[in-house]
Amino acid sequence: MANVEFVTQNHKATKRDYLGRVMAHDKAVCAEVACRFDRDYWDGERHLGYGGYKYDGRWRPVAEAIARHYRLRPGSRVLDVGCGKGFLLYELTRAVPGCEVAGIDLSRYAVENAREEVRPFLQVGSASCLPYPDKSFDLVLSINTLHNLYLPDLWSALREIERVGRGGKHITVEAYRNEREKVNLLYWQLTCRAFHTPEEWEWLFRQAGYTGDWAYIYFE
Repeated sequence: MANVEFVTQNHKATKRDYLGRVMAHDKAVCAEVACRFDRDYWDGERHLGYGGYKYDGRWRPVAEAIARHYRLRPGSRVLDVGCGKGFLLYELTRAVPGCEVAGIDLSRYAVENAREEVRPFLQVGSASCLPYPDKSFDLVLSINTLHNLYLPDLWSALREIERVGRGGKHITVEAYRNEREKVNLLYWQLTCRAFHTPEEWEWLFRQAGYTGDWAYIYFE
């Protein structure tokens, strides 16, 4: 297990007005809508989620870094748990022609509106009960997903990722290192269920038997 970071540059590219997030709209109502993970969350107003999650190429450098680090090659099998619209998987197929990709996401809307090139390889389902045989994938990814689960499902998801992976594994989750980052996370998030420090996350990883890599995004 190691701390290996891939997405901080993308995360920091977004400007955030933390106070505006809680002052302009009823945050509880926004969260209730966002947690449906339907059109409002992906392609609705910004205060309900992404504000339009469109392909813009930003995942290409991430895919290239992942491919280099985990030495992906043609024939490598990659699973993205919480794949959303499949942008990362699409970029992996461009970075490593011939790699085989699969994705699963709770959101039917995201899967139905995914990149058409990878849509046939995506399915709607739960991270806590992955519909794949043991040791099916050379790399299992889960980026910005597992913090959206309550602890029982989070525990199951960690064990499921470990079960279906036969090679590299990588998880990125939200975390906080101090009170300011905790408050910013609470102000900004809409769907987060697991609020932990890095030390708490790593304790959970060990307890669940997860042996892969991890990284954190912080709301500084």
